[in-house]
Amino acid sequence: MVITVPATSANLGPGFDTLGLALNLRNEIELKPSTYQSIEIYGENAEYLRTLKRNYFVEIFSDTYKYLTGKEAKFSYKFNNKIPLSRGLGSSSAVIVAAITAAYEAAEVSYKKDRIINTALQYEPHPDNITPATLGGFCVAKLRKNRVLFLKKFIPTSLRAVIVIPNKPVSTAKSRNALKTHYPLKDIVANISSTAMITAAFFSEKFDMLKYVVEDKIHQESRMRNLPELFRIREIALREGALMSTLSGSGSTFFNLAYKDDAYNIYNAIKDNFKEFNVKIVYFDNVGVKVYN
Repeated sequence: MVITVPATSANLGPGFDTLGLALNLRNEIELKPSTYQSIEIYGENAEYLRTLKRNYFVEIFSDTYKYLTGKEAKFSYKFNNKIPLSRGLGSSSAVIVAAITAAYEAAEVSYKKDRIINTALQYEPHPDNITPATLGGFCVAKLRKNRVLFLKKFIPTSLRAVIVIPNKPVSTAKSRNALKTHYPLKDIVANISSTAMITAAFFSEKFDMLKYVVEDKIHQESRMRNLPELFRIREIALREGALMSTLSGSGSTFFNLAYKDDAYNIYNAIKDNFKEFNVKIVYFDNVGVKVYN
């Protein structure tokens, strides 16, 4: 059995803990029944992950599998990772969603994807990454009574993401500690109205509206100060035709949305100025977590 799960970009500026979308940058995990557990890790951050005493995927998979079957999980695992760690691309949510999906498949228990999302809440209390990792596309998610309410919109093939991955990680926990505890009413209203407009722009496919409504008053500017180069990246991307240019999650990756005809101009301009950063043009993913038996 092979599970693949996409990277995600959350918040999208003002949509704090609410908006997210899926990128066609996928982790792949192969599982096989085995008398003895073995773990192989390749790809992004493989050397670091091999040094850890605990494997997050294996722990979640084993716990879920035992819950579903009452049996201990006896499998071998092979990981091929393309989502970098601590870069705001939903690496933790990808692990959680893939592990839970794999457990349901291995246990041969039928499920719908909303069950995967709501089970994932046990490990990740913010639905902005786990929802698009599960469903793909552009997602709006809200918690209500410990359940996730969500809507999904397919992202058209006329769009591309240009992602800029700096050579420095940013811890989500550290990034959240930098946030204020109180905000002026006018800033809250600005974020609510911008989030509503972003959602409407995606669902109506009026993407030219996005450049006017991605300003954030809550988290983005303070987080970007941890890596001042991001302000220049945003300036270049918008100048070269990006429809939106925002911090991806809590960073350090910067996410740019563009029409496919503008993507290479944005890519080249950023790469010329930041040769040490990893710049990628990425398709969007509209499927979410996938299983191959």
